Amino acid sequence: MDERLDGRIAFITGAGSGLGRAMAIRMSAEGAAVMCTDMNGNAAEDTSALISESGGQASALELDVTNELDVDKALNKTISEFGGLNILVNNAGIGGRNGWEQTVAVNLTGVYNGLLYGAPKLAELGGGAIVNIASIAGLNALLSSGITLNDAPVPGPERSAAYVASKHGVIGLTKQFAINFAKENIRVNAICPGYIYTPMTQNLTEKEEGREFLEALHPMGRLGEDREIAAAAAFLVSDDASFITGVALPVDGGYTAR
Repeated sequence: MDERLDGRIAFITGAGSGLGRAMAIRMSAEGAAVMCTDMNGNAAEDTSALISESGGQASALELDVTNELDVDKALNKTISEFGGLNILVNNAGIGGRNGWEQTVAVNLTGVYNGLLYGAPKLAELGGGAIVNIASIAGLNALLSSGITLNDAPVPGPERSAAYVASKHGVIGLTKQFAINFAKENIRVNAICPGYIYTPMTQNLTEKEEGREFLEALHPMGRLGEDREIAAAAAFLVSDDASFITGVALPVDGGYTAR
């Protein structure tokens, strides 16, 4: 694999599982040193260990992205431990079943905290690239699956509203920070994944009717894999995307093309 990210230092939130882990592993494979952060500190350590076992350089921190002071401290720790910072990936997120306040706190405020403290640090260090993980729910409303879980529809009205609002907000933040920091040699982009096989979608994909419903939403007739999101993220933070900023990139098997 090409080492497009050789010598660069990446800070990734939500790196303990799913998309975050896949992005951490992919960026390490392309040469980056990676700080793996997650609300679950043990999971972050596991991702770091996987990278180290493969010959990469990584470390781990437990991090609650809703706590802005902790985000600032974690970024400072990364810079002091690795000697710099070039890449920021705001990935930590939860499903809307957690309720409005918590969903918005993690999915939107968490991304804002990363941008608020991360972008100025990148500017001080000469620039870099930021990727925010949004969703197709940041571009479109979600359709009801007609499937129930614990006697409630999946996704239910409150879950859909909270999740959709939070992910639309991530795209707004992406565009605004891209404009604000364009002259500081910082690029800010978002990825809008379709439905991906991750722990977050497991409650639907483990049921045949749920899996078939989700597959039918995508013209390609399948769900995505975490490695496909990781590949898009690695591209966006590399020099191959040097003239791309302020974009919300769907990686969705054609979901948003309908």
